Amino acid sequence: MIALADCNTFFASVEKVFHPGLKGKPVCVLSSNDGNIVALTTEAKALGIKRGAPFFQVKDIIEKNHVAVFSGNIMLYAAMSKRVQSIMRQTVARTESYSIDEQFLYLDGYEEHYDLVEYMRGMVEKIRLWTDIPVSVGIARTKTLAKVASRFAKKYKGYRSVCIIDSEEKRRKALSMFELADVWGIGHRTYEKLVSLGVTTPLQFADKPGDWVQRHFHKPGYQTWLELNGTPCISTEEILRRQSISTSRSFGEMISSKDQLKASVAAFASSCANTLRSQGSSAGAVSVFACSNRFREDLEQYSNIGTAMLEIPSADTLELTEAALKIVDDIYRPGIMYKKSGVILSHIVSGTVQQLLFDPVPNREERVVLSETIDSMNHKYGLKTVRLAIEGEKNEKWKVKSEHRTPNYLTELSEIMTIKI
Repeated sequence: MIALADCNTFFASVEKVFHPGLKGKPVCVLSSNDGNIVALTTEAKALGIKRGAPFFQVKDIIEKNHVAVFSGNIMLYAAMSKRVQSIMRQTVARTESYSIDEQFLYLDGYEEHYDLVEYMRGMVEKIRLWTDIPVSVGIARTKTLAKVASRFAKKYKGYRSVCIIDSEEKRRKALSMFELADVWGIGHRTYEKLVSLGVTTPLQFADKPGDWVQRHFHKPGYQTWLELNGTPCISTEEILRRQSISTSRSFGEMISSKDQLKASVAAFASSCANTLRSQGSSAGAVSVFACSNRFREDLEQYSNIGTAMLEIPSADTLELTEAALKIVDDIYRPGIMYKKSGVILSHIVSGTVQQLLFDPVPNREERVVLSETIDSMNHKYGLKTVRLAIEGEKNEKWKVKSEHRTPNYLTELSEIMTIKI
């Protein structure tokens, strides 16, 4: 059996940990640059606020109802995620991180010694006591069904945080009640195609013959069908090893200089390279885009994107950043007030890459060691402790706004919580 442990409204829950007076009150967390609502509590949803809504559009509702608002702080959330996942690893020998707030737990063999539901409830309670983060757990024979079960555990209090799908009757009932669009692995296009074929529930999809599914869908669709029928076949590693990796931000203030634009692109390229190395992959192409503020009709509008192919797929921060900066030289237009830029890595491959006889980077092995060393130092001492000089200082104009940010209580000594007695 496989369990999916999912932290409830994680970003908002972390903020409530450090602001205990907010228990039972509406809370919203904003995206980078304080632009959109990215997380909110049930109490905030009840006021009509929706995830993804622009902050300025719901500001009146927020002020009228005294909704607590926080700027997103991924460093704080990641630090709390590590604590939660550490408790999970102490409880179950084999775990697999899927996202900052989700973890797969492999329970094979545990049923011989424990009641799985009660064992998971014990873990949920320990996480609540040690971190004050609420967690819902779904247990089933496949990852897709475990995701379904976790959603029921979160939605219905009667499950007491843990729902298990361990029989054919429970499987069919769960799939008949679940939203087709919410099934893990069914994207927007797949959903539209299923509806056009007369399939409106996960159960109807699961009941289709296998040859019918293979005729109408590619491998991912067939794998989802197998998982809904209780056959494990989805590798989380394949999903996490994405076809592309991107980092982009809207700037805190509009910029016009090429140096400032290059600083932002260098920072984003470095972030993408770090993600690339963390999944053991390399990228064969680098793309950079930059655009003006489309909401400022009084300013000249401009957007452009450029792509560079690498001779050898790479995960080297220096090489990827150098390629990105050359693209900036090509797409930059003087006089434009830029509001956003981004870097996209594509043509991603995993494992060892075949080298060329005349490698344009002669000291490639040493550069790999350098990048890994920098990753290790930043992991230990804090994000961007070691960075490229071209990325500039922390107070650069293009850096995002975070006017409502909670301090990094768990990772920054200078921001450690103080209590007045």
